[in-house]
Order: sequence, then structure tokens, then C-alpha cells
Amino acid sequence: MHDHPHGDYSQLSEMELRVRALETLLTQKGYVDPGALDRIVQTYETGIGPRNGAAVVARAWVDAGFRQWLLRDATAAIASMGFGGRQGEHMVAVANTEQVHNMVVCTLCSCYPWPILGLPPVWYKSAAYRSKAVIDPRGVLRDFGIALPNSTTLRVWDSTAEVRYVVIPMMPADAQGLDEQALAHRVTRDAMIGTGFALTAAQAAA
Repeated sequence: MHDHPHGDYSQLSEMELRVRALETLLTQKGYVDPGALDRIVQTYETGIGPRNGAAVVARAWVDAGFRQWLLRDATAAIASMGFGGRQGEHMVAVANTEQVHNMVVCTLCSCYPWPILGLPPVWYKSAAYRSKAVIDPRGVLRDFGIALPNSTTLRVWDSTAEVRYVVIPMMPADAQGLDEQALAHRVTRDAMIGTGFALTAAQAAA
């Protein structure tokens, strides 16, 4: 009997299986501290990247000129804030409104804007999300707890090796008057993928 969980590797690609095998070998030989590795991955997945994207969204919420620039040339607008590089060379920003909701997927693999969102979450890379986002996008949103009115147009954008997308979520009504730093705390990674909304004050305080 042992108390550590075993992951279900049955859905991993051949490359992912090789990475897992290499990680296990390096850990067994003492070259890699799995705890430290997990912390690094966690930082890029939920820390550094998403905070960058949140700062971009917050500026777009308060600066109409920047918002227009972001929608017109996202790569340049994002670079002006110091964010860019590999996996973010060609960016496109799309904005959610009361009439239109945007959602991003990579149907072929896991293309994702690392400089502003960090590493992609596991569910984004899963075959289930990649296929269902195209076949039944409203069903995907329901899986994330989002029920859009039938009158809302849903647009699904397919990230590729050439172009990566970021969603500008709607600013919560109770966020009016906040500065950029406070607004950035309302922006979630999922909101910038389109599978979530920006946080209300109550949600942000929870």
C-alpha cells in the first residue's frame, strides 16, 4: 500500500509519455527534485503568464486607445507592455460583448500564447476539449459553468502555429472606477481563453 496517486497516462501522446519517462528517470537518479519541478510548472501555468495577460486586459479596459490598438495589432500592443517572444510572435485579440462570446481552442495540438498566459492547462490540451469545442462549444461552456443566452453569438477561434488568440473578457459592472492593478486581479486565465468570465468583487474576495 502507498499513498501517492497514479496519473492516468492512457490519453497522453507519445511525446508526453517520453517526457514522463525522462522525468521519472531523472528523478530516480536524483538529478531533478519533483517538488521544485512542480512549482516551476505551476508558476508558469498560473502565475507569470496569466498575470501578464491580466495586465494587458486591464489596460484595454481603461484605455480606449490601447484597446483599439490591441484589437488592430495585438502583437505590437502586447509587446509595448514588455510581453512577447516564443509562442507569442503573432497574436490576435478578440473582445467579448453582450452580443458575442469568443472562445479559443487549438484543434491540432496545444498552440497557446505563452508570453501572456503561461503554460496551457491540461484540459486545454485534451482531445476531449479540442474536439468538443468545435462540435458543441455551448456544451463546453456549460461544463465550465457558463450558460449563454441563445441570442449570444458564439465564435470559436482555432489557434495555430502561425496565430495565437487571446480573449478580452467583458469588465464586470462592479469594477468601474478601479485602477489597472485592481482590475488585473479580476482577470482570470479562463476568461482570456473564453471558458470563463472576469471575477466580480465577491468572487475576487472569496
